[in-house]
Amino acid sequence: MTTAATPSTGVTTWTIDPAHSNVEFAVKHLMISTVKGRFADVKGTIQYNETNPAASKVEIDIGTGSVDTRAEQRDAHLRSPDFFDVEQFPAMTFKSKRIQGDINAEFKLIGDLTIKGTTREVALDAEFQGRTRDPWGSERMGFEAKGKINRKDFGLSFSMVLDGRLVVGEEIQIMIEGEIVEQKENAAAGTS
Repeated sequence: MTTAATPSTGVTTWTIDPAHSNVEFAVKHLMISTVKGRFADVKGTIQYNETNPAASKVEIDIGTGSVDTRAEQRDAHLRSPDFFDVEQFPAMTFKSKRIQGDINAEFKLIGDLTIKGTTREVALDAEFQGRTRDPWGSERMGFEAKGKINRKDFGLSFSMVLDGRLVVGEEIQIMIEGEIVEQKENAAAGTS
């Protein structure tokens, strides 16, 4: 695993801690209630630039088959070709392009989101949650981010209307709570 870079570059490598991170979404059902879900399979790497935080890079992979809305039949439908088509597209990805604002406070994280083979630029409103050392001596940081996308922009075009109402809304709210841990050579991994 790559270690933190030399001080001359000021760039350190961090990874998402899936045990302490959440990627969730919310969508309207029949336009009268909101259904929420999450993805359990989340991996990612952050190249954090200490001297120029706005130059930091974020890459996230989310396993589409790990979708969970607490309803087995609905989750099976979400995994089907009507939505994520997990057999053909087992992951969705986010790759940052730029950061606007203060990464140590509130900022916009702008990047390319790829779902079902379609890539679109999205902007997430993000907020730094703090930095600390864990019981195993590793540095950790926390971030929260949220944004909205239109599912049809990504080929998730299933559409059914009942009594003049869409069964599944088109606007998807995205909520991310991420904890990242600095990677060092021979660092002991721990979780609690």
